[in-house]
Amino acid sequence: MRILVTGGAGFIGSHLCERLLRHSHEVAILDDLNSYYAPELKRLNLEIVQDSGPVRFVEGDICDQSVVAALLRSHQPEAIVHLAARAGVRPSLEDPVLYARVNVEGTTVMLEQARRAGVKKFIFASSSSVYGNANRLPFSEHDSVNLPISPYAATKIAGEKICYTFAHLYGLRCVCLRFFTVYGPRQRPDLAIRKFMERIDAGKPIPVFGDGSMSRDYTFVSDAVDGIMAALHHDCAYDVFNLGNSSPVLLSDMIRTLEEALGKTAMIDRQQVQPGDVEVTFADLEKSRRILGYNPKTSFQEGIRMMADWHRRNT
Repeated sequence: MRILVTGGAGFIGSHLCERLLRHSHEVAILDDLNSYYAPELKRLNLEIVQDSGPVRFVEGDICDQSVVAALLRSHQPEAIVHLAARAGVRPSLEDPVLYARVNVEGTTVMLEQARRAGVKKFIFASSSSVYGNANRLPFSEHDSVNLPISPYAATKIAGEKICYTFAHLYGLRCVCLRFFTVYGPRQRPDLAIRKFMERIDAGKPIPVFGDGSMSRDYTFVSDAVDGIMAALHHDCAYDVFNLGNSSPVLLSDMIRTLEEALGKTAMIDRQQVQPGDVEVTFADLEKSRRILGYNPKTSFQEGIRMMADWHRRNT
């Protein structure tokens, strides 16, 4: 299959592209290598991807219709996996206009150019943040998602809705995947697990927001990629699936697990809870298991051990 991966130089994207190449798919990557975090890290990701097989890389903006149209004409993908986005809840509070431009306008550009190019399948990377501070656990795809508590979450809801619109109007087959706190080797350096791991190992204090009672449904990256691969082969007009681990971990327990993996004690810099942060994420996987055959295999403890091994090899 010919597949275009937007954001393929990023964390999840680079792992996905490795998997696709190992399965003999023809892969093109569109990524602007922006400075949200060091572009050098993304270039290193690309080198790892290129070691897995031939891949076409185009440096460009998903909001640039001419760039997207030219790539779709030349690569002629049968499917697009749209991972490119401005990520992170807290940064979205600082620049909501940028988040709306990239995540909403950029997704609309990708959908419109996919429609014009006759692409058959579109996978959209959504987020567990769409659930907000839900009053029902675990989070089900059938729950209402009309009360986002950050601009980032609002842009992901908008992305899901515009996907539905294109599926309804034009028959573009769309699947929206709600990722739950993906972690693992090559994780973005701004995300808590990698940031905490690096700071604990270096003997630096870690910023802990609140009393440690927040919990997250951490999902190892290979499990998330399993879900994307299953979605690529799922035939539907439009659907939404959770990709999580269905096993929330307290922030205090996450820190304890990092300490055990590193053999070091964390220095805690206790801070106030930040606006936009949800109290808990918890994926209901009944639908994903039943329809996609999705079954996360990596426990949190095992995943942290693998990430700690990667950290040691790369420091």
